[in-house]
Amino acid sequence: MASMADYAEDSREIYIALMREEENKVLQLCEKFQDGPLHVITIHSDTVLHMATYSKQTNLVLNLLTRVSSDHIHKMAHQNGVGNTILHEAATSDKLLPAAIEMLRIAPQLLNICNKFDETALYRAARFGKLDMFKFLDDEVNRICRTVRDVRGGDCKAFYQKKNNDTVLHTSIVVEEFALALFIATKYEYLVGKRDRDGMTALQLLVCNRSAFKSKGGRYFKRLIYSCVSIEEDTNISTKGNWEVPLWEAIRKEKEKNVMALRLAKFLITKDTSWRTTKRVEDQYEPKTHEYGEETSSLREEIEKENEEQKPPRSMETTNKRIAETPLFLATKSGCVEIFKEIIQLYPWAVEHIDHKGRTVLHVAIKYRQIEIFKIVEKMEVPMRRLVRKIDHNHNTILHMVGKKRKDHMPQEMQSAALQLRKDMLLFEHVKKICPSHLTKHINSDGHTAEELFARKNKKLCHEAKEWLKRTAEHCSLVAVLIATVAFAAAYTIPGGPNQKTGIPLLLNQPFFAVFTMTDVLSLTFALTSVIIFLSILTSPFRLKDFKQSLPQNLMLGITFLIFSVSMMMLAFAATVILMIHNREQWTKIALYTAAFLPVTIFALSYLPLYISLMKTLNYSIKKITMIFPQFTGDSVVSWAANSFSHKFKITNSSKPTQIETSSSTCPPKSKASHTLV
Repeated sequence: MASMADYAEDSREIYIALMREEENKVLQLCEKFQDGPLHVITIHSDTVLHMATYSKQTNLVLNLLTRVSSDHIHKMAHQNGVGNTILHEAATSDKLLPAAIEMLRIAPQLLNICNKFDETALYRAARFGKLDMFKFLDDEVNRICRTVRDVRGGDCKAFYQKKNNDTVLHTSIVVEEFALALFIATKYEYLVGKRDRDGMTALQLLVCNRSAFKSKGGRYFKRLIYSCVSIEEDTNISTKGNWEVPLWEAIRKEKEKNVMALRLAKFLITKDTSWRTTKRVEDQYEPKTHEYGEETSSLREEIEKENEEQKPPRSMETTNKRIAETPLFLATKSGCVEIFKEIIQLYPWAVEHIDHKGRTVLHVAIKYRQIEIFKIVEKMEVPMRRLVRKIDHNHNTILHMVGKKRKDHMPQEMQSAALQLRKDMLLFEHVKKICPSHLTKHINSDGHTAEELFARKNKKLCHEAKEWLKRTAEHCSLVAVLIATVAFAAAYTIPGGPNQKTGIPLLLNQPFFAVFTMTDVLSLTFALTSVIIFLSILTSPFRLKDFKQSLPQNLMLGITFLIFSVSMMMLAFAATVILMIHNREQWTKIALYTAAFLPVTIFALSYLPLYISLMKTLNYSIKKITMIFPQFTGDSVVSWAANSFSHKFKITNSSKPTQIETSSSTCPPKSKASHTLV
């Protein structure tokens, strides 16, 4: 009789053989065990079949199944430490589909066994996103349900939903297997409306996954490949022999995921009915512009009544800490523009939906800085007339939401604090234009107007923006002073040197000497101008309103002159090199001057992203100018000036000196005056 030490030694050998995928050795060692392939070899109660299936050795699993004796078939239902049978392990890979077919042929009871997570093999296939395996097990479940009544308590739906309410549809969406999710949703439509443990439907879970629809992200090169790649497998492009293009294949898979997610979303949206239940969009609240007095009893009763209606049932209060939002609001929060458009296109009236806090999609889009969605709603003129008047349960208007930016909000493009603050201020100005005038001074339940709330919430950001502007201006000033020093010194150490007797430059008559002189002077001029501008930033009072236009524009102007100064210095170096070559100077000096291009070029490229961001400040100034003079462009300015001059003044010809009298109809003067043209 074999001892425990012998069994341990045999288990060690077969475990090592399984890890090395030595099929013949595993089959030989199994003959030493009384249970054969069903012998337990791990501390987690895994059998040889468990380990072979877990390691995805299909041929080995099939051979081991043939070696299971009829006396040990009942042991095939053996579960390991977490309750998984060999079918549970096989369900994790489509490669093991032949093995799963053979397992169910030998032991059909495996299909009905749950592990400790209340998962059948079918549910486990959905959790691992294995479409082929799920289809096979799904067919087996339906076949058994048609022939056997006593299946999991007589309810075949129990295969597709766990006791905690999670379904195979929820699970496939969570693991981002959207092709499988679409198959499940179309075949079992009753699962579309099911809610999981958190009270979320399949559509709500899909909306929360913004990455599934991130079709416009990435850099320009990646976007170009994304637009060119086809979701169909192209073996000529993705693979050629043993050579692969990893980036192309990764982008193809990403696009395939995006397309399948959108198809799934379109199907789920057609079954969604969340738009039916909502509160009124018209407010009963009266605008309040002062903090004195008390709330009227009717107003308090209105708030208490709406809050009472929005409370979840007592049974849900213990299980759900947060009320699940509708798909439209979740799409607005997460920035799923694709789903938002699909919902609005199918249910256009859903844009007037009100959430449990009394907010509209405008409130949410502004708070979560989903500007693209905000612009979509803004173009819907008729609903906008009502949405802009809505006040939430805390008496916040859409203008208050600009200051109520989410604390963990992370912009898609990382920007400095000054640019973020400017972006928020421009948004505040834009929202203020569309907000009704009687609500711009409205006080919320905390006693703050929109402007007070914005200033209060952005106090920290304002301080960070101030420090960033100071550091940037100081560093740029240092660089500008250095360039000015070099340009000033270069003016006295001219290329070729001066004539020792007369002091006139030896290369004065060379054409490139004039280029050197002009570029050196311009470099010095631009550098000193940028220093003055940066000093004006450092001496600024840094008021909140200054961050909207003056400070970013001054910074852009200073960097512009600094870049011009660097460019002129590069041209001055180039002219110097050409003059030295013409003068047959030593090539070592030429190499030193040429090497000066490298740091200057790196400097210009390093400041280029910041400069491009600051260039956007010009849009604001241009818009303001076009708003003041919208009808005057091009040659019309000349005709406008001539017409203004002819209407403003009357020119009379007589023997007396010509007099020009100010017309009182155009601009009435405070006192009469006459001007004489001599």
